[in-house]
Amino acid sequence: MKYRILILCLLVSCLADAQDFDDNFVDKTLRIDYTFSGNATTQMVSVDELSTFDGWFGKRKRLSEVPVEGNGQIIVRKHRSGDVIYRNSFSTLFQEWLSYDEAKEKSRSFENVFLIPMPKDTVDITVRLMDNRRETMTTMTHTVVPRDILIRQLAKGGTTPYDVLQSPADSARCIRIAFVAEGYKKDEMPVFLNDARIAVEALFAHEPFKSFRDCFSVVAVKSPSVDSGTSEPGNGKWLNTALHSNFDTFYSDRYLTTLHLKDLHDWLAGIPYEHIIVLVNTDKYGGGGILNSYNLAMTHHPKYRPVVVHEFGHSFAGLADEYAYETEDIPMYPLDVEPWEKNITTNVDFTGKWENLIGKDPTVGKFEGAGYSLKGVYRACLDCRMRTNENPDFCPACKQAITNLIRFYTE
Repeated sequence: MKYRILILCLLVSCLADAQDFDDNFVDKTLRIDYTFSGNATTQMVSVDELSTFDGWFGKRKRLSEVPVEGNGQIIVRKHRSGDVIYRNSFSTLFQEWLSYDEAKEKSRSFENVFLIPMPKDTVDITVRLMDNRRETMTTMTHTVVPRDILIRQLAKGGTTPYDVLQSPADSARCIRIAFVAEGYKKDEMPVFLNDARIAVEALFAHEPFKSFRDCFSVVAVKSPSVDSGTSEPGNGKWLNTALHSNFDTFYSDRYLTTLHLKDLHDWLAGIPYEHIIVLVNTDKYGGGGILNSYNLAMTHHPKYRPVVVHEFGHSFAGLADEYAYETEDIPMYPLDVEPWEKNITTNVDFTGKWENLIGKDPTVGKFEGAGYSLKGVYRACLDCRMRTNENPDFCPACKQAITNLIRFYTE
């Protein structure tokens, strides 16, 4: 009898999830391009363009919840009732740039792209940006009418060629990753595919990804570049590549990013994707990872494997860096505010972090020095994949955070 009741409850839960999605959305993706602009004192969010393509490849349950807070959120409400029917969190390069001195002296604009399921009826969409005190900097709300004739139709002529590297056990409840080629010419695509397979095996060699491997769909998108490699402004090297990526982001030599997010999503239009890993054809050390935006890593440096996994910890799970700079204290995390990231703490509010692991695992405690600060910010263990490239594993606190996130999307 208990078994039958359990099965019935699961069926009711699944049906409720499906009805919740089907009541409000159709099986299409609405892509919204925004411009985030401003400086350290004033910020603005503007709508650039709306477009759509067939298929929705994100979450279909717990639609109004987010597993991590992020530095911003996009919130979709029914226009008539104001009910929240979808929410997602994110971080952006724009918000990171605001922490630099340059933002005190000049204004800049950054492209940002967000995906939501296509609503059946008119909705109001709010974009909210938060600062490092977890306080709202700016918000912008706009109305979207699904029948708007100016919503551009994408992928009608086909998609960028791609290979399926891994299929999930259940395509209805899975997490979709797309590897995207950057700096690979057309005749270098076999090299890209091999690099992508190396990254797949590196990622799923790590727990908890290893145990949840059949929850992931993985494709490799063969976006060709005119030139081979990536731009290195510090060396006067500018190349014509698919995503126009470059080192020296914010004048940091090893910070490898792309600011061209519209180009990135153009290559992906119509392909089943949610989380993005950009593989860059270079042997120079560097990378970057931004929550629910992308993970970008070099492929031909000896530390390729640990870097691509570390950056996925940022872009997928919203994990913070656990290292600190010996020569420079960067005040990314105010010491009187608890960070939203699950793997660091300032001890302002430790609830919901790794307090349940202390005393159960002898390696877990509170170790000072994390989040780029030597003092006042703490990590769970002496070392971790989010601290050094040499450590082979995620620490127990990071494993717990990643596990909870995978379950949020798939159970």
